Amino acid sequence: MSKEQDRSLKLNRTMLGKLVVVAILMFGFGYALVPVYRKACEVLGINVLTAKDGTVARPTNTQVDLSRTITIELDGNAQGPWRFRPTQNSVTVHPGELTTVIYEVVNTQGRALKAQAIPSYAPQSAAPHFKKVECFCFREQVLQAHEARQMPVVFYIDPALPREVTNITLSYTFFEIGAVTASK
Repeated sequence: MSKEQDRSLKLNRTMLGKLVVVAILMFGFGYALVPVYRKACEVLGINVLTAKDGTVARPTNTQVDLSRTITIELDGNAQGPWRFRPTQNSVTVHPGELTTVIYEVVNTQGRALKAQAIPSYAPQSAAPHFKKVECFCFREQVLQAHEARQMPVVFYIDPALPREVTNITLSYTFFEIGAVTASK
């Protein structure tokens, strides 16, 4: 073996040693990152994932006004060949609290129908404070012959709702907008 090959072999071994040390340090850093992150979050009081007793902490919605309750009365009107109604007459909520209610529709015809739901609110001043996250009224509904369907409305009441409003009626009118046509 020549001096040049011997020198090259020593440099390669040195480089391999350095790379192994770097790889071990990187693995150690990644392994230690989780407890360091948890400790930093605990000290700073941010992103707390577990409670003091070790159970998973459930985040609370600080936007919910627990000092107030609003009764939401639910109503459904059918303008067409179906049955349409809410599955419950009313629900009590706190402003800011996310709530889900279900409406049922049954197509009583032997043909497919296209329909749309239009909401209305009473008192009308509550309408800007009634925030729907998900609603069947956002799009047309195609109901097959004799189909029954449950449709959710996910909403919250804006905490800026005037304090004198303690009761809101959410009413939907469900009406036919045309026959379903076969696509080509």
